[in-house]
Amino acid sequence: MIPHSLPTLGREELSAVSEVISSGCIAQGKKVEEFERQFSQFIGLRRTAAVNSGTSALHLALIALDVKAGDEVVVPDIVCTALLNAINYIGATPVIADINGDDYNLSYNDVKRRSTKKTKAIILPHMFGTPSRETERFKDMGIPVIEDCAQSVGGKIRGRNAGTIGDISIFSFYATKVFTTGEGGMLASDSDDLIDKVVNLREYDNKDDYTTRYNYKMTDIQGAMGIEQLKKLPEFISKRRRIAEYYHMVLNDLPVKLPMFSSEVEGIYYRYVICSDLAQELIGFLRSNGIGAAKPVFKQLHKFAGLQKGNYPVADNVWRDSVSLPIYPKLSDAEVEEIAKSTRFFFR
Repeated sequence: MIPHSLPTLGREELSAVSEVISSGCIAQGKKVEEFERQFSQFIGLRRTAAVNSGTSALHLALIALDVKAGDEVVVPDIVCTALLNAINYIGATPVIADINGDDYNLSYNDVKRRSTKKTKAIILPHMFGTPSRETERFKDMGIPVIEDCAQSVGGKIRGRNAGTIGDISIFSFYATKVFTTGEGGMLASDSDDLIDKVVNLREYDNKDDYTTRYNYKMTDIQGAMGIEQLKKLPEFISKRRRIAEYYHMVLNDLPVKLPMFSSEVEGIYYRYVICSDLAQELIGFLRSNGIGAAKPVFKQLHKFAGLQKGNYPVADNVWRDSVSLPIYPKLSDAEVEEIAKSTRFFFR
């Protein structure tokens, strides 16, 4: 079976982790600090704070922006449930909005329609590795914007790095993300105030005052992995783009909708999502032939019990028709060819 996702790890990560373990200093320390410095240089923001997961990063970003119980936070209908979890941690209210039909990112027009005086933050995920070309428009609304770059680190919006336009950005380094520390996350901003709040909240001990804080620290084991993975990120993105170019070339005459290309953004192809009215049949066919195709998102957010119902026509269509083909640096040329060949064969 060709898995849907796999991390790309090598001897460099093994050596770095072994060095940390041998040192005996395995909790948050110098390696995490170095990882933060290098990530700050890469992304182009002055301040960063490493944490133990992308969800923790979202939680702390909301608190740093002073979002409180009863406030509204806008999120897209097509995204993972980590966003809902972070909002629910602080008792805020998720407001679910529709997406665009071309890049599958949060719809600016629908957010404008659903926003109220209670809206205190917008979480803007750059979905499937395609940064939102509407990021500046969201920022101009005057509502704090959290750029969720869990799937888009290294992408660009009109020449600017994804994650450098909003008030604060978050990143995830889960095992199947663009690069990995196993579990882990990062917050980044040019605001000293926001990052100072995050750093204060991620560590609960040895404080002169008491407030509710969280044990959200990253370990030096993860930090060491992150340093090595960050060095390889340009190579990872280049390989993803080469695979995407091959898929484009082989699949462009099929009755499917291929990922969007735009001169305004530089995507990194975290997911290669095609759309077809035979999506479920295609997934079943590919899996039966040893290829781990999947839905790119397990379920639309508004379909979870207890959430508001609404009109999400674009998200409904995208979720119904979407198929995510394997695309990651560890794929061999032969595996890439097999995935494309099998997809073509289904539509013969």
